[in-house]
Amino acid sequence: MTVCPNLRKFEQAMYYNVSQQLKEGVGSHRTYILDETVRYDDPADDSTVEGVLDSLYTGRSILVTGELAMGVSDVCSRCLEKFTEHLRIDIEEEFFPMRDINTGAALGLPEDVEDGFRIDERFTLDLYEAVRQAIIMALPMSPLCRPDCQGLCPECGSNLNLGNCNCSRSPVDVRWNALRSLLDNPEQRDRNGTTG
Repeated sequence: MTVCPNLRKFEQAMYYNVSQQLKEGVGSHRTYILDETVRYDDPADDSTVEGVLDSLYTGRSILVTGELAMGVSDVCSRCLEKFTEHLRIDIEEEFFPMRDINTGAALGLPEDVEDGFRIDERFTLDLYEAVRQAIIMALPMSPLCRPDCQGLCPECGSNLNLGNCNCSRSPVDVRWNALRSLLDNPEQRDRNGTTG
């Protein structure tokens, strides 16, 4: 099961005042370099999220794009061993101002936007929620420690990546048990009129 990181540690590092960028007009651009520690419940699992995010004022919003990278403590879905999952996280989100930068008038969301990230009344852009959601979306549903992970033996539970066990490897499908019993018992097969 994938551990969702507790992002409270770098929550404050995710606030950016964009008032000057909004005053500069359409096409104004900023670059933010992120290199922050992500805290987990277990300090041994702490990780670093790093990358570059660009913001562009489009006239109606600030478009934030970029790529982040981080390692997430995870458990392999096949062998149940703990490992570090290396994630590449793409961000592309629009942030809409709640107030007009020149007049201070309240602004709603554009009609073509159902729900969106907002820039607050103090013109602070908060990247925390967008980054948190992007991390969750980047987490694999079935994490694997490696692509060729052999998993666990279904009989004894041994980790097959560490070596083979002495268990039988013949796959057993219980739906065929009635027919298999005919093969295993020649007297029953003969009584049913089956020749073999």
